[in-house]
This record gives sequence, structure tokens and C-alpha cells, in this order.
Amino acid sequence: MEKDMNQYLSKAEVLIEALPYIQRFNRKIIVIKYGGSAMMNDELKKNVIADAVLLKLVGFKPIIVHGGGKEISRWVNKVGMEARFVNGLRVTDAPTMEIAEMVLNKVNKSLVQMVQELGVKAVGISGKDGGLLKVKKKYSNGEDIGFVGEITEVTPKILYDLLEKDFLPIVCPIGMDEDYNTYNINADDAACEIAKAVNAEKLAFLTDIEGVYKDPEDPDTLISELTCEEAHALIEEGFIGGGMLPKLNNCIEAIENGVSRVHILDGRIPHCLLLEIFTNKGIGTAILGSKESRYYHEQ
Repeated sequence: MEKDMNQYLSKAEVLIEALPYIQRFNRKIIVIKYGGSAMMNDELKKNVIADAVLLKLVGFKPIIVHGGGKEISRWVNKVGMEARFVNGLRVTDAPTMEIAEMVLNKVNKSLVQMVQELGVKAVGISGKDGGLLKVKKKYSNGEDIGFVGEITEVTPKILYDLLEKDFLPIVCPIGMDEDYNTYNINADDAACEIAKAVNAEKLAFLTDIEGVYKDPEDPDTLISELTCEEAHALIEEGFIGGGMLPKLNNCIEAIENGVSRVHILDGRIPHCLLLEIFTNKGIGTAILGSKESRYYHEQ
């Protein structure tokens, strides 16, 4: 009996620990960039969607922006085409763009279905809908990589309308240029630009790493919190490389454009979103604006 009571008390303590965060972020927008391994594993996928639904039900206004690169590659191979990359970016010719749009919309509607199954109304859109994402052609070091877009403008009215009507928007990163051509967009970039446009309180990146390390070879050097100044210093001192560099630059840009906090989380950890947002310890790396207090990890 005592053991059972301790279990109940520990659950109550978790809920009480979450209370100040729920109060602080009630009715605030949080943008969740969903990608990586957490999209390929059914159990992790359920956890992420359950987290987003819980955030919605306790008063947050989540917007999910998802990728689908691994799934696109799978379908490109399935139809006998070969994926080509230039400087780490997928070369997207017209047939590849057609496949990418179909796959991303398929992923989008599967996420909508999962949210609906948990009793929350969701709407899946792409950057085409309501003119959400306007793009121009992106080049990689001067090389033409096809229908890959760089966002030039975000028109967030459709997102505000959906949030106001109590829907959870799920966005796939496809946009149009001024001539209405279709372009694939890097999902990290799309999440960052959308977070800036809606003045999100938080932007969370679900990734395949635990967070930002001072030394990527040493797991003990995980950094729990960083200011923009500290992040700039890490980059300038050469500590950040590979795929983390553009991600961290996106984080800094989001903070410098009004997002209060950006989280880099390991999407392979079940319920990583809830652990980072609702607990004093947190589990990933939080990048803060200069006015933000370091209230995690100090209590």
C-alpha cells in the first residue's frame, strides 16, 4: 500500500512541477519541427503526437512542421529513380518534386489522422495553402539543385485562423514562387520562418542527437542552456560542425527575431517534448533570448 501511495505521490509531484510552465505558456504558440528517426518509428511517432495533443489540451497552441526526407528517398528508390545530393542538399528535378509533394502530403495526412484519433481537431496544410510560404529558387554554392526553395515571405493568416478555431495545424514544407511553381523546402528552415512569423514563444526541433555538445565526441559536454551570445561564440571557436551548424544558426536567427526559447531535443527519447518543457531539469539544449531567465537546471 505504501509503495502504491509513493507512486501516486510521485505522479502528483510531476504534475505540480509542470504547473508553473503550464501557467506561463498558456495560450502561447509553440512550433514543433518534427523529423528524423522519430518519424520512422511507429512507437516514437505515437509519443510525439501524444505530446503535441497534451500541449494543446493544457492550453498551448502547438503548430507542427514536419519533414519527410527519409520517406521521400524511399519512394524515389521505389520507383527506380536515384536520389542525388549536392553539398548535402537533395537535387529536386521535376519528377522528384512530384514524388516529394505526394509523399509529404501522405505523411501530413497520417499525422492529422493520429491527432484526430486522440480527440483533437487537426488540419494538414502545405505552404501553398493560403499563400503561407512564398519562396525563390535556392542555389547551393552557385549550383542549381532544381526545385528547392528558399523562403522569402511567410503569410501566417491561415495559421492564425486555424488556431483561433481551435485546430492544431500540421504543415508540410512545400511552397510556391511568384510564378506559382512548386518547391520543396528544408523543414528546419520552414519551422524557423514560421516561428518568427507567428512570434512563437517556443520553437522545438526534434532531432537524432541529444542536443548541442561542446565536444561531439564526449557525451558529458552536453550544454543544457545557451544564450545567443554563447551560441555565436561556440560557432566562431569551431566547436559546432556538420548538420548542427545550420540548425544552430536557425535557432539563433529565431531568437533574434522574437522567439523566446528554442529547444533542440532528441526525438528518439519517448516524450522528450514534455520532459524538456515541463520539468526543471530538461533533457535537451535550450537556446534563450537575452531577456530570458535561466530557470531550468537551477532549481
